[in-house]
Formats: sequence, C-alpha cells, structure tokens
Amino acid sequence: MRGYVALGSNLGDREGSLRAGLEGMGRRGLPTRALSSLWETEPVDTPDPRWFLNMVAEVDTGLPPRRFLELLLEVEREVGRVRTVRNAPRALDLDLLLLGDLRIEEAGLIVPHPRMWTRRFVLAPLAELAPALRDPVTGRTVEQALASLPATPAARPLGPLYNPRLS
Repeated sequence: MRGYVALGSNLGDREGSLRAGLEGMGRRGLPTRALSSLWETEPVDTPDPRWFLNMVAEVDTGLPPRRFLELLLEVEREVGRVRTVRNAPRALDLDLLLLGDLRIEEAGLIVPHPRMWTRRFVLAPLAELAPALRDPVTGRTVEQALASLPATPAARPLGPLYNPRLS
C-alpha cells in the first residue's frame, strides 16, 4: 500500500533530524520511494517562534496501519522527541498522512490525517509528490486544496535534503 508521511523539525540540527528520521524509517522496513523538497515553514498553532523544516516521504508498505504508526513513534523517540504539551517544539515529528485509500478513526489513529488538508506545510511538499491525490471527504485534489489556502502561515521551498550517504 502507498503511504505518505510528513516530517518536521524545529529544534537543533533540523536537517540532521529529518535525515535521522528517514534512516530510522528505513531500518524499520519503511524505506522511502520518493521525497519532496525541504520546505521552511512558519510555526502553526504554537507560540514558539522557531520555524520548521518540513518534507513529505512516499513509502510502500504491507504493514497494518496501527503498526505503521507505532514504528513512526519509535523513530521519533529514537531521534529525541519527548512529548510534553501539544505543539511543543520538537526534534522530529512524523505524521502518517495517508495510507492507500483507507479511512480510519480509532483512538490514537486517524487516517487521513485530520488536519492535513488545511496546512500549507503539509500540502506544499505533498503536492510535489502527488498533486492529484484526492481528499476522500471533499473530493478536492492536493493541488486544489493547496491553492485554496491563504498565503500565511508561510512556506518556502529550499531544495532537496542533502544526504551524504546518498551522494
């Protein structure tokens, strides 16, 4: 099944944390098929002024959705994420956005991600990989949803994530 994972970081070595997140996913059987560019994005729903680096990874998996999420949470912890309060600054945030055409609403697991369609920091990088993907509720494509968002909070493309192990 094709899945999409949003990655974000606003603490410390942001690029290093994103690389570590991708490597951690790969070690757990979630290698990336494709990566968006890096995007520097204004913080949303937090008083912390530090901007994020965000990107989206496309993965193929046969894992059940709950196990997929558990592995993402393991990677976050491995990279140094400590969950304190909602939207606190973080070394690494991994969000399961979509998994095939599944629609899941369980305690602790909602797919598609419930806020993805209103967030530029998710839709801008996702549009690089899958602009024609549709919101199963509204039918709008990623590209259409992105075009409907206000210009702020800001998101600006920075180019590909440099990974010396792939160079």
